[in-house]
Amino acid sequence: MTKLIIQIPCYNEEQTLGLTLSELPRQLPGINEIEWLVIDDGSRDRTVEVAKACGVDHIVHLANNQGLAKAFMAGLEASLKAGADIIVNTDADNQYCAEDIPALIQPILFGTAEIVIGARPIQDIKHFSPTKKFLQRLGSWVVRLASNTRIPDAPSGFRAFSREAAMQLNVFNQYTYTLETIIQAGQKGMAITSVPIRTNGELRPSRLVKSIPSYIHRSILTIFRIFMTYKPLRFFLLLGSFPLGLGVALGVRWLGFFLMGTDRTRIPSLILAAILILIGVQLIILGFVADLLAVNRKLLEDIQLRMRRAGYNNPEEK
Repeated sequence: MTKLIIQIPCYNEEQTLGLTLSELPRQLPGINEIEWLVIDDGSRDRTVEVAKACGVDHIVHLANNQGLAKAFMAGLEASLKAGADIIVNTDADNQYCAEDIPALIQPILFGTAEIVIGARPIQDIKHFSPTKKFLQRLGSWVVRLASNTRIPDAPSGFRAFSREAAMQLNVFNQYTYTLETIIQAGQKGMAITSVPIRTNGELRPSRLVKSIPSYIHRSILTIFRIFMTYKPLRFFLLLGSFPLGLGVALGVRWLGFFLMGTDRTRIPSLILAAILILIGVQLIILGFVADLLAVNRKLLEDIQLRMRRAGYNNPEEK
């Protein structure tokens, strides 16, 4: 028996949710049971009423708007408790073509992947500005670099998870889950792949990309935070190498002048070199400390995974 749950995070989506739900499948080859789950992220409109009218099987209520990342994780938890073997996440604005769900879950059904990301035809999406298309490509490249994966469309929210993969995910960022889950999957050694998907016309402007400067700022902070969390030693080694290298270069320069017997003391250069070397060494030491903390985090994640397996795989709950 294979159970698929399609989850949709929602925040004031009464205008588009009905259309999105009307295109979702109730039967698919290789799937014995399909259920729909809506996460109400503190909506103030008729989102919940629309979901009920469309026959949604599960509704998760968040008292206040907590953001897309929290809503996504709440949906994963509820789907696991409901006994999902495969979880598909899609958006409530009908951005993604529901007819591509069979292609999205196929690698999981065949056992070749644990996470599948839908890759949109970014260059062909008319309502994406050239700047946004460039940022999408740049962000995906950075995520591929940080995660050691080959996902061409990292910000895509149309994705599928196996039960085992969903139990291993944690999202610390409050802005979005898309980048962090890919980097986390790559660091954990999960089998992750992508499949080409289609998109529908734009029904409303994106709520994540309110403005290009804001999107750039948030994305940069997200990537830096994720990189610090999952690769702390490499991050602080790279960060500390710049002041350390510059300080050593200034120190060698001062020593050269000193050995040549110059009349000028060049004390400011020597002080600056000492400060830069001290900053670099402190950052590198901080990297080693952060790396030790990362080891502790991995141990805690292993304990959390065992607890989740014990809880979610309980026959009474499933």
